[in-house]
Amino acid sequence: MEYEAVIGMEVHAQLLTRSKMFCSCAADYAAAPPNTRVCPVCLGMPGVLPVINRQAVEFVVMTGLALHCEIASHSRFARKNYNYPDLMKGYQISQYELPLCSNGFLEFEVEGTVKRVGIERVHLEEDTAKLTHTGDYSLVDVNRAGMPLMEIVSAPDLRTGEEARQYLTQLRTILRYLGVSSGNMEEGSMRCEVNISIRPAGTNLRGTKVEVKNLNSFRAVKQSIECETARQSAILDSGGRVQQVTMGWDDARGCTVLQRVKESSDDYRYFPEPDLPPLQLSRDWVEGIRARLPELPDALKGRFIRDYGLSAYDAGVLAADHGVADFFEAGVAKGGDPKAISNWVTGELFRLLNAQGIEISQVKIRPEQVAELLGLIEKGTITTTIAKEVFGEMFATGDAPAGIVRRKGLEQISNASALEEAADRVIAENAAAVADYLAGKEQVLKFLVGQLMKVMRGKANPNLATDILKGKLKQG
Repeated sequence: MEYEAVIGMEVHAQLLTRSKMFCSCAADYAAAPPNTRVCPVCLGMPGVLPVINRQAVEFVVMTGLALHCEIASHSRFARKNYNYPDLMKGYQISQYELPLCSNGFLEFEVEGTVKRVGIERVHLEEDTAKLTHTGDYSLVDVNRAGMPLMEIVSAPDLRTGEEARQYLTQLRTILRYLGVSSGNMEEGSMRCEVNISIRPAGTNLRGTKVEVKNLNSFRAVKQSIECETARQSAILDSGGRVQQVTMGWDDARGCTVLQRVKESSDDYRYFPEPDLPPLQLSRDWVEGIRARLPELPDALKGRFIRDYGLSAYDAGVLAADHGVADFFEAGVAKGGDPKAISNWVTGELFRLLNAQGIEISQVKIRPEQVAELLGLIEKGTITTTIAKEVFGEMFATGDAPAGIVRRKGLEQISNASALEEAADRVIAENAAAVADYLAGKEQVLKFLVGQLMKVMRGKANPNLATDILKGKLKQG
């Protein structure tokens, strides 16, 4: 039988606040020695009282607005009870029946089609401590405990691993645009679980839902969905029944593995958190947050297409990273041609960024220097080939392109006698190619011009070099 997957996502994103969710401990715990960013509140000591982090609430409301959610005027926190060694109090402060945001949606493009996925809820909770398993025992680091954690729960509207990957990519881009989370899955600041069931294709039947955890990359999300879909299909094809369990993803083996029987909401024994007051969100306060929202990636992509004449692909690549989009627009504002700036940013700059493994915020090149480099090409001061060499030096040093050209003697050569001498050498050293050209194979001319440019170390005026070479070939 042919099956289709029904997939929902639960995404947890750590928020970029200065302090933790319910205490004043610093949130910059990642580089700190274990158990040094702690206090009686996040250690779960008796008698302590939590205090709500206002900035964390604002960040969740910002996210909800960006995801077209309804923002609650009344919300409250709840106690979620379960006993694991990474929960210092024996319970987690979260939200249950009254989340801050609900009933939204997220749109993204997959295989040329716009896909809309419902957002059921966006709520706040606190993160747990971190366990490190070593042999027969585990070490507990409480630094992470109490970090503000935003949970974004989608409707089961996804159908494939690729759709899930694109959903996460778009969601992370939005979180980064808003500045609410780094969205770095490898560092654990964005974590997700997928809920998967399968059903006969073309039906509306409801299968048994299985949760998959331990997903720390977009690739792992996609692969785990494909693996779990195949596992459940095999069970049904053999006449068995899928159990509601929690599976983990084993990246080394490339498969899902059983972790535990899945808990239900009843197992958590939710009840209103007695130590925190309900939240009352005024319409004016919410609208003030809405007014501060930045231009989001889809809107920015549309503006790049409309205002700069970029293709949908180029505009999408630039808009996928807020820093890249800002760099591009700053270069255009300094007089650079939009298409040319786009080509250099997505071409040479991306190549060098990937080679160095750094973000655009770390580069030494300034946007106005890219515009200046394009001006040197347009004036004929340097060739495009030389410009790539200059760009590499700009990337390494941050120096202005004109200074690099002068210092390294890279000005374009338009001296006719020098080009004629180079042309004579090329003709002498490539007799076979010359014979082919004279026999009517005009495409060989590109090869010969390339050889001339090589002799001149890429500095020859390409139009003049081509004219001189054609003239000498015509003379025989």
